[in-house]
Amino acid sequence: MEAKAEAEQVMAERFLGTVKIRTFGEKDLESIVDLDQKLLGKSRPTYWKQQIELCNAHFPLSCLIAEFEGKVIGFILGEVSGGQFNVPATVGWISTIGVDPTYQHRGVARKLSQEFIKNLKAIGVTNVYTLVNWSDWDLLKFFHAMGFSRGGEMINLELNLS
Repeated sequence: MEAKAEAEQVMAERFLGTVKIRTFGEKDLESIVDLDQKLLGKSRPTYWKQQIELCNAHFPLSCLIAEFEGKVIGFILGEVSGGQFNVPATVGWISTIGVDPTYQHRGVARKLSQEFIKNLKAIGVTNVYTLVNWSDWDLLKFFHAMGFSRGGEMINLELNLS
C-alpha cells in the first residue's frame, strides 16, 4: 500500500512540474470565460474582460492562470488594496480561484495560490484576505491547509435589501 501512495505522489509531482503558472491577459479571455462557466454554470465574459483590464492596469502579477499542455486549467484573481476602512496598504485579497474539475485535488489551486502569495510578498504585502461562504467546506478546508485562519479585527457585515 505504501508503494502505491509513493507512486501516486511521484505522478502528482510530475504533473505539477508540467503545470505552468503565468499572468493572464486578453488572449486568455475565452479560455477563462469557458472555465468559469464550467465551474459556475453561467457565462460572464463582460466581468472577465473588465477584470483582465483592471489587473493589467494595477497589478498584473495578481491575475494568474495555470496552464497544462497549452490549455487553461485554473485561475486566481486578486488585488492589492488598503486605505479604506482603516485597512493598511499592505493588504492583498484573493477574489476568486477556480480549477477545472478534471484537475481538481491535484495541487493546481495550491500552486496558483503559492505563486500569487509570493508575488504579493515581493511588493510588501503582509496580510492576504479572502471571503468564503461558510457552507463551502471544501474551500474552507483548502484555505485552512494554505495557512489561512479566521482572525483579525475585520468581520463581514451584510444588509439584505430585498
